[in-house]
Amino acid sequence: MSQDLLIGIHAVEAALNYDVDNLVELYVESGVHNPRVKELAERARDLGIKPHARDRAALDRMTGGARHQGIVARYNAPAPVAESELPKLAEAAGQGALFLVLDGVTDPHNLGACLRSAEAAGVTAVIVPKDRAVGITPTVRRASAGAADRVPLVMATNLARALQALKDAGVWLAGLVGDVETSLYAIDFKGPMAIVLGSEGEGMRRLTREACDFLAKIPMRGGVESLNVSVATGIALFEALRQRA
Repeated sequence: MSQDLLIGIHAVEAALNYDVDNLVELYVESGVHNPRVKELAERARDLGIKPHARDRAALDRMTGGARHQGIVARYNAPAPVAESELPKLAEAAGQGALFLVLDGVTDPHNLGACLRSAEAAGVTAVIVPKDRAVGITPTVRRASAGAADRVPLVMATNLARALQALKDAGVWLAGLVGDVETSLYAIDFKGPMAIVLGSEGEGMRRLTREACDFLAKIPMRGGVESLNVSVATGIALFEALRQRA
C-alpha cells in the first residue's frame, strides 16, 4: 500500500465517505472561510483525525501548485488488483461481469472521468496497461471524485495476456473503433462482457484490436472524427447498463 495525496474537496470528501480508515493526515488552510472545507475538517475531527492548519504557501508546496481548494490529505492508497485475479473476478461476477479496458489512456483527467463512469455503471474492474498509460495520481483521484479507490483497478504487465485471461473466463470483448460499420447499439451487451477503448490519440493497438470479439463504433452525425475517450466510455458503459436493466 502506497501513500498518496488527496487534493481538493471532492477527493477528501470521497475518502471520508467511503474509506476513512485509510486517511492518515488532513491539512487545512489556516484562516480558510470555505464552508465545505470547514465541514470536512469537522467531520474528520469527529472521526478521530485531527486537521493540521497550514498556510496557503505550505499547501502549494505540498501539492506542487495544484488547485487544492484549501484542503489536502495523506492517504494509504489500495494496491492495484493483480492481473492473476481476473479469472476470479469474472467468476464471482458471473453473468453480470462487466469490465472496462483502457489501452493506453495517458491523460489523468480522462482516466479519472472513465473511473467515475465505471463506478457509476457498476463495472467489475478496470484494466489498464502498466506501461504507456497514466497510473493513479492525485489528479486522477480528484477527477474521479473518489471512484479511483472504489473500482478494482488491474494494471496489466501484458495487456494481451490479460485480455486472453478474460476470454478464457468466458468474457466477450467488444472494442470501440471509428472505422467499422457496426453500431455500438447493435452489440448485445448481456452476459459477461468487456468494453475496450484505445488511447486518446492513436486509438487501440493492433494486438488489442485483434483480441476483440466484436468491433463497433458510436454513430455520430456531426463533423468531428472522434469523441473524447471518457465521453465514449460513458456512452458505451451506460448502453451496456441499459441493456442489462
